[in-house]
Amino acid sequence: MPSLGFKKVLERILEDERYLRNLDWGKPRLGHPEGSLRAHIAELESNLQQLASLVSEEEYVKLQILIHVHDTFKPEAKSGAPITHARSHASLARAFLASFCDDQDLLDIVQYHDEPYALWRHYNDTFQINERRLQNLLRTIKNWDLFLFFLIIDGCTGGKEQTPLIWFFEQIGGKVESRVNKDDIF
Repeated sequence: MPSLGFKKVLERILEDERYLRNLDWGKPRLGHPEGSLRAHIAELESNLQQLASLVSEEEYVKLQILIHVHDTFKPEAKSGAPITHARSHASLARAFLASFCDDQDLLDIVQYHDEPYALWRHYNDTFQINERRLQNLLRTIKNWDLFLFFLIIDGCTGGKEQTPLIWFFEQIGGKVESRVNKDDIF
């Protein structure tokens, strides 16, 4: 399916019944004291505003798309499903986004947006980096600027500590090219 302009993609997402039906799902929980997906999206939109001067107009719209899609299918996901499982919230979000555009960068970012946190959790539990998963992420993500901006937007919320985000930036130091670095974390 050919891509529409990104602004048009965002407009169509915001009007889609599949998106709208899940917005009020969620209650305050660990990592998400804001509760609903709607409240989470509002917080992330505010975070994007803080980075607005650092991103291009196209990046801004792409980040809006990611904000509105990345967690929207949690209510329909299989609990505890691995990130790449067909019924994970990330895979469901990717499939939804693919019905609007074929931008591989956006699709990969939606699919792997929680992978840095999963890598940190594994390291925090075992004191070892899961090199296979890290290398897969390094091979898969192509637009590191967009990916890292999104990680900051999603990782700098009231319910999340920044330790995993800082740790991830340290792990990829010298391994990826990006104008985004841990000094951009707010």
